[in-house]
Parts: sequence; structure tokens; C-alpha cells
Amino acid sequence: MISKEIFYKLNNLRCYRKYSPNRRSLSNDIWNEELTIDLKLKIEKYWKDKLCKGSFDKNNLDKKFYVLSMFPYPSGHLHMGHVRVYVIADSIARFHRMHGQNVFQPMGWDAFGLPAENAAILHGLPADKWTSSNIDHMKKQLQELGCSFDWSNELTTCDPTYYKWTQWFFLKMFQSGLVYSKEAEVNWDPVDETVLANEQVDENGRSWRSGAIVEKKVLKQWFIKTTQFSKALFEGLNDPSLIDWRDIINLQKHWIGECDGYKFDFQLYTDNVCRTILNVWTQYPEHVPLAAFVCVKPDSFIHKYYVLNHKNVYIKNPITGSKLPILVTDRVVYPDGQESRLAVPHANSIDKELAEEHNIFHSVNQSSYLSREIICEKAKELNCGGYQVSSKLQDWLISRQRYWGTPVPIIHCTNCGAQAVPEEQLPVKLPMLDVQSGKKFKSLELVEKWIKTTCPKCGEEAKRETNTMDTFVDSSWYYLRYLDPKNSSQPFDKTLANKMMPVDIYVGGKEHAVLHLYYARFFNHFLHSIGLSPCLEPFKKLLVQGMVMGQSFKNKINGTYLKEDEVIKKGKTYFSKNGDIPVIATWEKMSKSKHNGVEPKHTISEYGVDTMRLLVLSSVAPTSNRNWNSDTFPGILNWQHRLWLTIREFRTIRKNDDVQRHTIDSSIFQKEEIKLHDARNYHVKKTSSNFRKSYQLSVAISKLQGLTNILRKSPKELIKYSAEYERLLAVQIIMLTPMAPHFTSALWSGFVSAPGRINHKWEQINWENDVIHQKWPQVDSDYILNLYCVSQVINIQENLGL
Repeated sequence: MISKEIFYKLNNLRCYRKYSPNRRSLSNDIWNEELTIDLKLKIEKYWKDKLCKGSFDKNNLDKKFYVLSMFPYPSGHLHMGHVRVYVIADSIARFHRMHGQNVFQPMGWDAFGLPAENAAILHGLPADKWTSSNIDHMKKQLQELGCSFDWSNELTTCDPTYYKWTQWFFLKMFQSGLVYSKEAEVNWDPVDETVLANEQVDENGRSWRSGAIVEKKVLKQWFIKTTQFSKALFEGLNDPSLIDWRDIINLQKHWIGECDGYKFDFQLYTDNVCRTILNVWTQYPEHVPLAAFVCVKPDSFIHKYYVLNHKNVYIKNPITGSKLPILVTDRVVYPDGQESRLAVPHANSIDKELAEEHNIFHSVNQSSYLSREIICEKAKELNCGGYQVSSKLQDWLISRQRYWGTPVPIIHCTNCGAQAVPEEQLPVKLPMLDVQSGKKFKSLELVEKWIKTTCPKCGEEAKRETNTMDTFVDSSWYYLRYLDPKNSSQPFDKTLANKMMPVDIYVGGKEHAVLHLYYARFFNHFLHSIGLSPCLEPFKKLLVQGMVMGQSFKNKINGTYLKEDEVIKKGKTYFSKNGDIPVIATWEKMSKSKHNGVEPKHTISEYGVDTMRLLVLSSVAPTSNRNWNSDTFPGILNWQHRLWLTIREFRTIRKNDDVQRHTIDSSIFQKEEIKLHDARNYHVKKTSSNFRKSYQLSVAISKLQGLTNILRKSPKELIKYSAEYERLLAVQIIMLTPMAPHFTSALWSGFVSAPGRINHKWEQINWENDVIHQKWPQVDSDYILNLYCVSQVINIQENLGL
């Protein structure tokens, strides 16, 4: 036995040693070794290829279980946030696989986007080459985590075989009247030269990425009418099949808003030319035919860009076809989130006053009074609104003015207007750029040869649309393409989707709980409406994990971040090493700029991959932020060491003929077996619940640590002759396997190769199979919860601070 002091020194060494590639197997000699980092890495190297493959069977879908983790953007570097989400998802996947379910756990890449394009320009490489290189690098890093991904279903959103179907969905929406273009005021990043969503502009008016002061511009943009599905999306959140959505439901409902009104699309004209669409919201659709004018705010986009710059500006009533004047005023109360308001003098006294002051005359006859139902139905027929929506929810602006994205499949013809690219011509591929020319092709507008084409309707010269789509479009349906990523004739096999959807559990960061989930839900609702998706809601269960936080040190005077080796601690306060300047120490999201990031590869080299997996799962619930603090590591390191000693001692005692059963009284032996029996059933019940229901994997670890304590207290006579001890030890190893599969594979190998086997025919152990192929332990059918046993277990855990 080594002392704790020596053990911690061994485990905290930064070991980067390599091992001989001709070492092909692990012998039983390893049980004579201490569990050093060298031995951990040797174990993981041996078991890696045996454990990291998915085993999904497409021909046996009756017991399917679809585990989806949010796919990464291929930046080229894995961070601890990635580690946490994928280790959580993999632990759940392995648990359900051991329960006999056919687990599908795919992986792919959210590969389009501005960061890759900017990095490619900076390095003088084509964006596709840069992205492909990053994917290769990150895939190797992901494979080091010991996750059982099904790589045969890997997909990449920037692959034409993928974005062909993104474009196909766009065309389906275009044909359904859900896609439209209009002039709109947008947030413009002058550095990255693209439109930003409101969420990408910080409270100081700066771009989320470049830091530039955001400008306002008017550009013709493409929109998707997500608001048309807003009521269905709001009510869908009440679906009882949605499990563990909790706070996410509130976030989604807040984003969508109460659907207590209706939107109508009014065309805005200047000099008799339609310039844009004004979405007007009202609680009373029956007022639309009675409207005399439309009020707009003085600081509105309509006022700044149209009323002030043109003389003949008016709105066309979509129901009556009459021309309505625009009145700029701040004397009316505008609906929340709206810059316009319908004015109905016959129903509102303020509207009547304004009409009289500005000599706006509007006659109303009996035929103008139509029912709400008739007006909404007519608006839907004309594709100009009439659906229920909140006043604050806007349609989805999907246009981006950069190269690296899915091209919008539209052709502009001077004779025929905007025309959809024929389906047989999909995908509209991105042009290959000559990066060696020195030109920075930030936009497709600069690729003249690619832009020129012919109109699919009249055959005359025409131009391609140069906007690309928001990357949220690509990531709104990837969970369906995973099912059938090599299908060249359709986006996915509908029959397969009928059997595989919805996703059983979706694991990802809370930062995506609003926009990404909203857009993915919208996409699935639309696909359901056209008969492609079998369900309205795509994700059954949600596990929204917290961030991994690193300790940061900030100069209290100038706010600059310092590295850890640039500060010193005096008592409980931190100061800079140079100048004794006070330093603020806090826990923040890991970032290079804050010098508080941790490289996963360094953690693996220092502790081993399974130790890293246990560290990210321990201490706090998956939904809480995890402070990456080395002070918390000894608990996991010591536990692994104690498990190693437990198997070593088990093997030694089973070999030892000097240990006799008669040295312990038979009544005491029987009593101890009953305690072990109860402890096994209690811990199986609780740990199974932690995996299946609450996903409190940190609590599962605590339970298993308590189980180790029970095993360690057992006398050697029990270790040698007790069937219940043998069962309890087997259960301990099996239940740890989803979280630390390499380590438990070694423990299991040592366990099953020990002499003196007692439970030859116990149905819960298959002695011939590796631990990852064992069935998850079950509570004995005759087990009755023994309150005395439970209290003893709880007392042991409390005494150990678990």
C-alpha cells in the first residue's frame, strides 16, 4: 500500500511518455503495479479501439434510443465545454446500451460560418480547405475522449450533399409562401461586412465578434415566416411528451410571446413602386378593412428611410386594396415590439382626433364590416397574414452577405422577377475561389462569373442571388439528416424517420436554448405540415448542461486579465506580482483572452481520459456550471486508487488458501451477506434513477463512491467466500462503466480472471463478455427496501462527506 502523499504526487505528475506500439495486450502483471498515470494511459491505449465504436443496428429499431449532442463548430480546437457535453451524452448512451436499447449516437460538424471564413482569409487558404483541416484535427481530439459515436453517419453542413437539401427545404418554404424578401433596416458590421442578428450586438452597440460599432443599413433581405407557426410553437411547449424542459419552456414561451393578436402584411409604396413589406399587428383583425391610416414611430425605419426621403409614400390595405396614408406620430401607444399601428377612427377616439387634425377622410360602409374569421381566411388565401402571433415576435432574417454559407437558391430576372432554382439544378454550389490572387472574396457579389446565369422561366440572362443563409438554417434539421446522411435522392428516408423520431434526449448548452431550439422546432413543425416529419416536436428530452468555468484574474485598476503565474495570493486576497496591484479572482467561462482556459489534451496527458471524464461529471449537476478547480480532483483520484486496490486485494485473497470461512461465525457471515445484498439493491435502484430519470451523474458518482466504502470495509472471509460480495463488486464495476469505460474494462478483466468464482450461474453476470457488453444490473424481484440498511449507507456517506 502506498501512502496518500506518494499517491497524489504520482497522479499529479505531468507525464507525456509514449508507450511501445508492440505492447498489444495487458497481462495480469498489472495488478502488481501501482495506479500511476503511466499505467492509466497504458490501460486506455489498450482498450481505446475496443470501446469507442457505436453499435447501432438499423435493422432493429424496436428498441431504438436516439442520443443527440449539439454538434460542434470546427474551430480546430476542442475545449472543456465540448468535453463536458460529449462525456455527458456518451455516459447516457452507454447506460442505455447496457439496458439493451439500440442506441444511435451520431456526430457531425456545423461547418459554415464567419469565423472559418475570416480565419481562412487570414491564412491565405480556401475556406473549404481550412474547415476540412480543422475537422480532421478535431475528429482526432474527439476520438480521444472515449466516446462511442457512430462515425458512419458523420455529416458536414458545408458539404454540397448536405446543403443541397438545405436549399431544397428553402424552395419548399418559398413555394409555400413562407419565404419572402423585402428591404429592411439591419445591423451592419463594418469590419466583418455582414448583417448581424440583434442577439449578436452587445449592450454597447458592438459586434459580438469583431467588436466594431454596429451601423444601421437598409438592404434587401430574405426572411422566413416563422411567425406563421408561432401559435403552434407556443402551444407545442405544453406537450406532455416533452420531458425535463422546465426552464427552457419558459425561455421559449418568453421568446415567442403570448399569441394574442394577428399580423397582416401591408405593402409599402414610394412613387407607385412597392419597396418593402410592413408587418402590422393588431388584436382586432376585423379592424383591417376599417383602417383609415397607419401610424409609425418618429424613430422608425419607415420614417427615416421612406417618409423623409420620398413624397408619394403610402400603404396598400391587403384586404380592401385601398391606399392608406402614413402618419408619423408619438401620440398613440404602440404594441410591444412594433413600430407601426393600425389607425381606426371609427373605433378609437385618438385615431379620430388624428384623422381630423390631418384631414384624413375615410368612409366606411356596411360592406366594410366583416367577421374576424372571414378576414383572416382571406388574408391566408392572399398569403398576407391572418395568423395568430405575439406583437414582439419577428420573422427570421436569414440573409448573410458573406461567402462561406449555403447559397440562397434564387435567380433574379429583370423580366420575371425572383425565380426559384429548379430542383434538378440543386445544389447551387459555392464557387471555388482563387485565394492566391490576393483578392479577399468576402461576398459572392465579387464572383462575377458565378453570378451570371439564365432565367429558368424565360431563358434570358439573369443573376444568381448573392446572399448566403444564416448558419442556424443548416443546424435546424441536422438531426434528421443524421438518420440517412448518404441519401442522394431525398433529405432523409421518411420510413426511417417514422421509426427514429423524435430524438430521445438532446444534450447541449443553455446558450442555445432560445434561438437554435426555436428554429429547429420551427423547421420540424414545417416538415410535419408537409408530411415529412412524423412528429411536431423533434426533441423528447432536453439536458441543458452548464459551462465549464476557469479561474480568471483581473487587474482591479485597468481591467486587464493576468495569467495565473502573474499573481500571488496574500491571505485570501490576490495581487499582481509586479507592483502589488489588487487583483479580482473569479470564475468565468473559459477563454483565451482571459487566460483561464484548460487544454483537454493536457488534462488527458496529466490524469488520463477516464479521470478527466469523471472530473467533468463529478461535484455538480450537469445543468450547473462546473468550476475547473484542481482542489476538487483528489476525491476522484483517490477513489480510482481505492477501486484498483479493491480488485488487487480481491484477486490476492481469492488465491490465498490460508483464508478460512470458519474463522468467522456463520450467523455473522449471513448477517453481513444480507447487508451486502441490501446495499447492492439500494445502490442499483438509486444509481439507475440518476442515469435514467434525473441525469444527476454527479450523484451517481457519489453513490458509487459510497458503494466502494462498503466493499472496502468487508472482512477477508467475506471477500473470499461471499457470493453477495462478488455480486456487489461486479455491480460496482458495471455501473461505473458508462462514465469510465477504459478503467472499468481493466477492473473487470482483473475481476473475472480471479480464481474462486462463486456466482457461476447468476443471470446478472456474463463471465465471458467484456464489461461494456454486460447488462445493466437489476434490483432483485424479492428485494424489499430495508430502512436499516439505507440509514447505514446514508450515515457512511455523510461521515465521508459524500
